[in-house]
Amino acid sequence: MAGLGAERLHQLFAQEADVRLAALDALLLRLETDSDPELVRSIFREVHTLKGSSAVAGLDRVSGVAHRLEELVEEVREQRQPVTSDLIDTLLLGVDELREAISAAGVTDGQDVSEAPHVAVPAVPRPADPPSDPAAGPPLPAPRPSAASHTNGLRTGAGAILVPVERLEELTRLVGQTTSAHLRVGQLLKEQFGIDPATCNEFNELSRSLNDLHDRAMRTQMVPVTTVTDQLHRSVRDLARAQGKRIRWEVAGTDTELDRGVLNRLADSLLHLIRNAVDHGVESAEQREREGKPAEATIRLHAMQLGGDVVIAVSDDGRGIDTTRIRRDAHRLGIDTEGLAEQDLVDLSFQPGLSTAQFVTDVSGRGVGLDVVRSNVEAAHGRVEVRSEAGVGTEFRIIVPITVAVLRCLLVEVGDETFALPFHRVQSTRSGSGSQARAEGRPIVWADHHPVPVTPLCDALGLAGDPAEGPVVVLGDATRRHAFVVDRLVGQRDVVVKTLSPLVPQLPAVAGASCEADGSIMIVLDPPGLIERAQDVSRTVGSAASAAAPAPRRSVLVVDDALIVRELQRGILERANFDVRVAADGQQALGLLAEEPSDLVVTDIEMPRMDGFALTRAIRDHPTLTNIPVLIVSSRASDADRARGLDAGADGYITKSNFDDASLLTAVHRLLGTTG
Repeated sequence: MAGLGAERLHQLFAQEADVRLAALDALLLRLETDSDPELVRSIFREVHTLKGSSAVAGLDRVSGVAHRLEELVEEVREQRQPVTSDLIDTLLLGVDELREAISAAGVTDGQDVSEAPHVAVPAVPRPADPPSDPAAGPPLPAPRPSAASHTNGLRTGAGAILVPVERLEELTRLVGQTTSAHLRVGQLLKEQFGIDPATCNEFNELSRSLNDLHDRAMRTQMVPVTTVTDQLHRSVRDLARAQGKRIRWEVAGTDTELDRGVLNRLADSLLHLIRNAVDHGVESAEQREREGKPAEATIRLHAMQLGGDVVIAVSDDGRGIDTTRIRRDAHRLGIDTEGLAEQDLVDLSFQPGLSTAQFVTDVSGRGVGLDVVRSNVEAAHGRVEVRSEAGVGTEFRIIVPITVAVLRCLLVEVGDETFALPFHRVQSTRSGSGSQARAEGRPIVWADHHPVPVTPLCDALGLAGDPAEGPVVVLGDATRRHAFVVDRLVGQRDVVVKTLSPLVPQLPAVAGASCEADGSIMIVLDPPGLIERAQDVSRTVGSAASAAAPAPRRSVLVVDDALIVRELQRGILERANFDVRVAADGQQALGLLAEEPSDLVVTDIEMPRMDGFALTRAIRDHPTLTNIPVLIVSSRASDADRARGLDAGADGYITKSNFDDASLLTAVHRLLGTTG
């Protein structure tokens, strides 16, 4: 490898390290429940290989960190250190330190091992170390790894090689361009020379070869779901230990494959669903035992392929979604819930400002709600559904196409333009305006016994056209539906979707484009964005007066016996444009609320005359104050105090040790359903 430059060496090492670090995470998580000596040996091999490879690449700091981690694993291998949860914490933290050292390698290359900071990991109880040999010299340089050490433990096969993702994406792009050019040649043969390409054996043979090449190129973009499940397992374990909960993590179908880009877009959403399940989906062991459940909760991820889609389900056996709370929060946001069934209320949890949490915590209250999860899934041309039963549990299902490079689409005409609508969003089609009715002066169609608003597609896209006549296409998912009038239904077929150049400004309601056989460009529309555009068009009518009116300021009552805390919170909230009143204890707060209710109460716990728990119960028991959300901000950080706050009826709980401007405003905006 002497002929390779340092940059190339570092690039090769980074590719190998990414695989090995992921393997280490997975092996360590398995070791916590299965102390198989072979697992320990596999862990040792991974760390040892990382140490050797980093030394060869000249990354001395990385090699030093790996060396110290290797020493600890060696103690386990020689049975001088028992496998405990504290040990696993230490080893996982050591892997994190390796990642940080690798990330910083660009500025620390060549740093002497003796100067590298020690791995910042907590101490683990272990037997006394034997006395060191005073005659021992300085540590030997790491040996140059053999060819076997580079491949041992890698999850790739013996005949596999590591290739940068960018090269695979370039290969797929070039194959797609070649296929498009081939189709244009066929179109040219027919139009210019009167030759039907279907009767030409050479043309058909080339078509078959290109189609096969295209399929194989697309396969290089496919990755298994297990690519992200190991990281999710780590998150479940760390959060459960931090909250003192007992949780079993189960996975199934993780060998299911889908497009790398799709999975990357889903990673944050899956992590958010997992954090939700741990934080406020499952109960503590004590509460579960009181309710007759096993003390150990279960969070499960199950993936499967259904036709051209992949379904990823995240479920827990926790408390379920509180639909009573959702109804109350929806009422506060002005959403009419009269006559909604339980499932309709559960579906409302995807609306901005609504939360599935019993109360806001330092983990869940960071302003990322299920509406963001839905947006991320829709960006991958998918949809998300939820099913929940009180006291039994909750399941979220993410359904996405296996690849976004090729989509089954319904083609429609508007004026002289043809547009493609992803078929998984098409709920139904029907004949023209004769099937429309009107409600409140606006056109609607009936779908599944529900009224669906209608907008001409030309209006939603800002195009000229006659919207009066034409077929109707109903687009949507489980929570939103809208119908669009088009000029003509062309048909359905697979469409090779290409993303727009970064030089092109972000276009609303546009998912991408496709190069057609005749060389023309067909726009692929984004149904969720299209629905939002249509709703904006509908809201424009008659909204000028209301748009001119400023939004009313929301009011907050701050309750704390410490003057400095009251004034600190008052200043933060007033700078964020809230009207703020203050009270020194719960009794004074109730008097102020009786005079004039506030939109939100922020309260401490420890106060004279009436503490925060009693104040919260009094608000919940009051006939006119019961719907006011209550946020507890306290120095008490135990699970028991959080549980008491929940039992009293609090909507959120923030500890003062984690208190800052951002955490307070995030929780306040979330409970009020506002933005800031």
